[in-house]
Order: sequence, then C-alpha cells, then structure tokens
Amino acid sequence: MALRLLTVAPSSSFIRANRKGTSNRSNVSNLSVVGASKAVATANVSDKKIVRRSAKYHPPIWEYDFIQSLKSDYLGESFNEQAIRLVGEVRMMLENVMDPLEKLELIDSLQRLGLSYHFKNETKRILEDIHLRADQSKALWKEGNLYATALEFRLLRQHGYNVTQEIFSGFMDEMGNFKSSLCKDCKGLLNLYEASHLSMEGEGILDIARDFAAKQLQQYLKQKKLDEYVRMLMEHALELPLHWRVSRLEARWFIDVYEKREERNPMLLELAKLDFNIVQAVHQDDLRYVSKWWRDIGLGEKLPFARDRLMENFLWTMGVAFDPHFGNLRRTLTKIAALITSTDDVYDVYGTLDELGLFTQALLPEYMKICFFALYNSINEIAFGDLKEHGFPTIPFLKKAWAELCKSYLVEAKWYHSGYIPTFKEYIDNARISIAAPVILSHVFVSSNVATKECLEYWKDDSNLIYCSSMILRLVDDLGTSMVCNICTLLS
Repeated sequence: MALRLLTVAPSSSFIRANRKGTSNRSNVSNLSVVGASKAVATANVSDKKIVRRSAKYHPPIWEYDFIQSLKSDYLGESFNEQAIRLVGEVRMMLENVMDPLEKLELIDSLQRLGLSYHFKNETKRILEDIHLRADQSKALWKEGNLYATALEFRLLRQHGYNVTQEIFSGFMDEMGNFKSSLCKDCKGLLNLYEASHLSMEGEGILDIARDFAAKQLQQYLKQKKLDEYVRMLMEHALELPLHWRVSRLEARWFIDVYEKREERNPMLLELAKLDFNIVQAVHQDDLRYVSKWWRDIGLGEKLPFARDRLMENFLWTMGVAFDPHFGNLRRTLTKIAALITSTDDVYDVYGTLDELGLFTQALLPEYMKICFFALYNSINEIAFGDLKEHGFPTIPFLKKAWAELCKSYLVEAKWYHSGYIPTFKEYIDNARISIAAPVILSHVFVSSNVATKECLEYWKDDSNLIYCSSMILRLVDDLGTSMVCNICTLLS
C-alpha cells in the first residue's frame, strides 16, 4: 500500500487568496491517452458482472482552473534584484558578527525564517569553526549556559557534526538528574527540549533531558504573565518539535512569530517576507505545470475509483525539496507520487486478482490501459529528460524499480483476496517496497547532478540507505493509517 497523503497545506502567502474546487470525474469508458512518448489506448468497458470494491475517496477540492489562475508578480526582475541586495547585506552581517552565540542565534533565525539556503557556505564555515574550537579548549561563551550549550548542540547535530551528549553532563547533579536551578531558565529549557529530539539510540542523558524539559515547559505555560513570544514558541515546540516539522510551513509560521519579537532584526524580517513570496511564486509555477500534465494524461477523470490527489502529492515534494532551484525535482516527484497513488488504488481497490496478475505482466484488460499507458508515457518522458541531462539511459534502472513496486502490490492483493494473514517478517519485507520509497529514491537519484552510469550499476534496494529510509517511511505511514482507521471505526 502506497504512502497515504492526508493533509493539505493551508493558504500561506502574504497575499491572501480563496481556493475553489469542484470535480467532474467520469465513468471508466471511452478512455484515451495521448502522451509525448507515443502510446495510445481506447476502450469500452462493462463491469456489470464484476463486483468491485470502493474506498469512496472524496474528490479533489482544488479546481484545475483555479490552480492555473495562480499568478504572482514576485517572479519579476525588480523583486529578484531587491532580494539579491538584501541577501548581500545579511551575508555581510554574518561576516561581521564575532560572538559565537550571536552567530548561532543568527543561523537559527535564518533557518526558521526559511532563508538558510542562501547562506550554506557561511553557515558551514561558522559551524566548522565553532566545532573545532569546542574540541580545543573550554569555551567560556557557553560555560554554565544551558541555552548556549543546547543551541550549539542542536545546530551542530542538525548539520552532521559529531557532538557527544556528555556536553549536558555539567548541568546534572550527582543523582543523574538535571539541576533544579535550571527550572528558572526558560530559554535554556526550550532549547534543551528541542535539542533532545536529535538524540540517537542509547543516549540516556538526552532522554532524561527531554522528559525534564517537557515537564518544566508545561509548568511555565500555566503562568499568566508569560511573554507572548515565548509562550508561542513553547506551545509550538510541545505540539511538535522543530526537528520533525516541514521547513517551509515552519517558515510561514515563524515569520509571523518573529515579527512579534522585541529584538527582531528588520532586515531579516523584510528578506524573509520577500523571499517567501518569491519561492511561493516558483512553487506555483511548478504546480501549474504538473496540474496541466495531470489533466492531459486524464487519470484523475478516467479512473474515478482512485485518489485524485495532485495537490497533496505536490505538497509532499515541497517538504522534500523546497529550494527554488529544485523545480525539476519537484515536478518529477509529483508525477511519480501521483502515478504511484493511482497504481496503488488499481491494486488495492478496483482490480480483480486475475486482472492484477495481468497488469503486473503488462498483458492488460482494456480498462487498465489508461493507467498503464499513463505510467509508461510519463516514465519514458522523465527518462528522456535524464538522458539529455546525464548522457546515458536510465529507463532500465527505473523500469526495474517500478516492476518491483507492482510485484509488491500484487502480493498484497493476493493476501487480501485469499484472506491470508502474513507473518510480520512476510509483511515488512514486502511493505518496505510497497510504500514506494525505493521508486521515489530511484527517481530522486537519477534526477540529481551526481548520478552516473557506474553508480546505477551498484545501486541496490537492500543497501542501508534504501532499506532504512523505506522502513522508516513504512512504519510512520502505518502509524498514521492505523490512527485514521481507528477514528473511522469510532465514527461508524
């Protein structure tokens, strides 16, 4: 079963717009696909003698005409020039700051405001310097300062530096508990809580830190005179820690919060608002492109039993890569996610076991050709783009990934139709593939600028990178699906 996409992003621009959505989804008849790569199918289908399941998915709420109407002046040259000027001024600010704690605070603000992608080199240079100096001698700027220590720990770990949890041992008493005097350090507790979520297995100090900080922050929230800015940060962290949040949605939230901060930097705030709108305009351009592609291939209308979730799929790709320079990756991943969703519903919801066996072998009954040829045409189009970019064919590599995905779907369909309950090992070995992570990661890799023919030959789905990523996505997805199923059971 493929990834379940359950949320839709709220309207988040600084220029408000009302969304509008209707859906006209026809029955499966007179199907036709005309794609760039040249496969066409038409069919008339009668399903009178076949009892088919229905998941009763709701239609999309985002209308095609509305999506195509999304236009923004922020792609104009004047806004781009203004952004370049402000980025240069902030870069100078980074260079001129001398105090290590101020540097870390500035990096943290840039990250939360969604601006850090402009300053990757500066951030790396600052963090490398702080990490090296931390190993050389005792840093006076953070000695006895829980806030500074926790902020340093979180940023260094977030950027891949090796930092031991023992950095917090100086804040603990002889019994192995955090000192009671820290209960008065509001900023320190908040940053300790955020830092604790970057723990690794077996790091007991960070487990203790998380429980201690959470308890103290909850006590702070009961105070009536708590500063509004601090209260918002605390409630936000306890709801969901920063490390688990989607960076672009976090930026939209934090811009409003940062504006309420007394010691805010007006230049950062101006750049954050401008940059958010520029990046959003780029995303809207990507969305218009994939929306037109989705309408042209016709799956949304011609397969009424399947989820029509283009917007949710696009939102997911923004979480993977929001940087405006990654437009081609967002477009490709949206296509892949939409095709995975439709193919998953063919296996999960509509197809009979005999039909699904034929689909897996690509010997199709007529009604399935709409899905097959949409998949065939789209993957060939993507592979052709990869060929032009890298100079070698990727279609055999991608074909193998998609074949494995369809085989995993067929296994799940056989289990359902036969009433078989798999063992945990049988389930998880198949489910890590049916979550579609190997397919998605395959497309991400061939769309990157590091893909080579030699690398493709050594790519293995059971490597630690692919295996662990797939397992994490599968288990998290199952937790979410289980919660939804329980809610639906209670409501019914």
